[in-house]
Amino acid sequence: MLRPIFTCSAIVALITLAVASAADAPAIPGIGPVGAVQKLHSGFAFVEGPAADRAGNLYFSDIPNEKIMKLDAGGKLSVFREKSNAANGLMVNAKGEIVACEMGSGQIAAYSPDGRERRVLAAEYQGKRFNAPNDLVIDKQGGIYFTDPQFRAPMPLPQTIRSVYYLSADGKVTRLFDKDLPAPNGVILSPDEKTLYVIPSASAEMMAYPVLSPGKVGDGHVYCKLKQRAGQQNGGGDGLAIDTKGNLYIASALGIQVFDPAGKHLGTIEFPEQPANCDFGGADMKTLYVTARTSLYAVKMEAQGHVFAAAR
Repeated sequence: MLRPIFTCSAIVALITLAVASAADAPAIPGIGPVGAVQKLHSGFAFVEGPAADRAGNLYFSDIPNEKIMKLDAGGKLSVFREKSNAANGLMVNAKGEIVACEMGSGQIAAYSPDGRERRVLAAEYQGKRFNAPNDLVIDKQGGIYFTDPQFRAPMPLPQTIRSVYYLSADGKVTRLFDKDLPAPNGVILSPDEKTLYVIPSASAEMMAYPVLSPGKVGDGHVYCKLKQRAGQQNGGGDGLAIDTKGNLYIASALGIQVFDPAGKHLGTIEFPEQPANCDFGGADMKTLYVTARTSLYAVKMEAQGHVFAAAR
C-alpha cells in the first residue's frame, strides 16, 4: 500500500512493452480509467507492494523469489534487493528508506536507498516474533501501522492471534486489537489521517476505525462490503490505494473495486490477472499501478492519488 511517483517518460517507454487490452476499460464517472490497461512487465512469481521514492523509482515485491524489484524513472528494471525475507508491503519513509513487511522473518525492516543496508525496526511483541507482517502505512508522525495475518507464518502462530500493530517513531510497539481478526491484510489511512482502514482477506466486510491519537483507535464499523464472484459469499480484499478525495481502491477477486468515503461502490476496474495490490503514481499522480499475480500493470486515471506526508 504504497505511494509510487513515476515520470511520464518512463510510462511512455514501458507502454511499448505490452498492451493488456486493446479497448479502454469502462470508466467510472470522475474516477476513470481514461485509457487502456497496460502491462508493463511480466514473468514474476507473485508481485505485491508497489511503492516509490521521491526520484520516481518504483519498488515492488516478488514474494516467492524473495526479491524486491526496482523500476527506475527511465524504465529500467533491476533487482533492488536479494534475499528479501519474502517482503510483501512496502512504503518509502521520509529518509528515503524502503520500509518492508518481511513475512519470512516476521519483522518490519528498512532498507537504505541503495538496498545494501538493512535495519530492523520491529522484531517482536511481548517477547515473540510477529506472525508474518503483510502491509503497512506510515503516518505523519513517522509511526507505522501494519497488519499481521497468518500467510507464510510459522504454525502455531507465534502471536496466537491475527491483528494490527502500531510501531511508534520511538520504537514502541502497540497491538491495536486483542482479538483474532479475519486475516487483516491491506491497511491505509484516510487523507486527513483520522480514519484507519483495515482490509481483511477472510471477510467481505471492510473495516474503518477512528484514529483517536497515533497508535490508538476507537470502535470500528463496517465501511463497505466487497462485491463477490458468482457463487462466492465472503471473499475479502488485499492491498489498496486512496485518492485525494478519500475514495478507496481495493484489490479483490473481481479487480480493483472503488468505494467512496461513505462506503458506496462506484465501480470495478478489471485486469487480465487478479490484482494483489495497487497504488497511484506518475508525474501528476494520475496513473494507477497494479501488481497482479505475475505482472505489473498501469492505467491512466481521472482521479488523483493521495501522497502521504511520510513519503514526501
